[in-house]
Amino acid sequence: MSNSASDISVVVLNWNRKDLLRSCLESLERQRGVHFEVIVVDNGSRDGSAEMVEEVFIRPGRLRLRLIRNSVNLGFCAANNQGIAEARGGFIALLNNDAEADPEWLTTLRGAFDERPRVGMAASKILSYDDPGKIDKAGHLIYPDGQNRGRGTGEPDDGRYDRREEVLWPDGCAAMYRRAMLDEIGGFDEDFFAYGDDAELGLRGRIAGWTCLYEPKAVVRHRRGSSLGIESTRRMVLIERNRVLLAAKLFPWSLLWLNGFYYAVRLLAGLRAALAGRGDAARFAGATGKVRLAAAIVRGDWQALLLLPKILAKRRQIKRFRRLAPAEVRRLVLENCPPVRAFVE
Repeated sequence: MSNSASDISVVVLNWNRKDLLRSCLESLERQRGVHFEVIVVDNGSRDGSAEMVEEVFIRPGRLRLRLIRNSVNLGFCAANNQGIAEARGGFIALLNNDAEADPEWLTTLRGAFDERPRVGMAASKILSYDDPGKIDKAGHLIYPDGQNRGRGTGEPDDGRYDRREEVLWPDGCAAMYRRAMLDEIGGFDEDFFAYGDDAELGLRGRIAGWTCLYEPKAVVRHRRGSSLGIESTRRMVLIERNRVLLAAKLFPWSLLWLNGFYYAVRLLAGLRAALAGRGDAARFAGATGKVRLAAAIVRGDWQALLLLPKILAKRRQIKRFRRLAPAEVRRLVLENCPPVRAFVE
């Protein structure tokens, strides 16, 4: 490990999850072989989270930690950008408050960047907290309509994701970014607020010519859906809205023209799965649940439409750091496209 391995800042975002945050920070205290700082950004919690951090962790002998207290919930993107701006490290790690890292997590992720100047991102092996024998995410994939999907989600952790290799981008739940990449392309797009934001940042980094390395020994256990809940219609609105915004901002026109086709294929597959009691749509039980889900999707599309002028202006700004031609971006997306059944299993 190089001497620069101490050049790490870990940003942990929190909103009303005091007990989970405590467990997350305790897992950071168990990190071995690396020096680092921690920045906790509290998004206006009302459950005593910030007070707990001050009383328990900001004291001699514990983490080298700074706390940013927001008066309101600014969302995943703006709050993480706050932490990144405050960070002193040349490498920025993100760890969700609902995740716990194995003791070698930081050391292993940092090693992904050694002697690889164009690696801008490192991805963790994220396991399900409730069933650690299953993969939550091992990097990311993306469908050609803009909907991202965790690589390996729901599959057994049986060795198939134990190879160190390049992946599309990391999941923001547990990732590390080179500051030089963030300085070049910018941080999270705050118009996304939450969900799909790590996909937008990751694809933007790839367009700029940076790559992502997956480190299977950098293990994190994640309680999925702790922020808004798996069945939250607000979550579905944001997922649908940000799918459209990502595609409009970053996809080449040759893929954008086909967006409606790919979306219809995925929607039809989801409908068939829901009728069979499978997939995310099945969690919205009964006719009332399906109506709530459909309304959330429509609201997401409407919100995306309202933001399109702003997003298209941002699209024009991409040329200042673009290294991949549109045809190369199209190939990158299609080469990392999951089968449509992955969205309904």
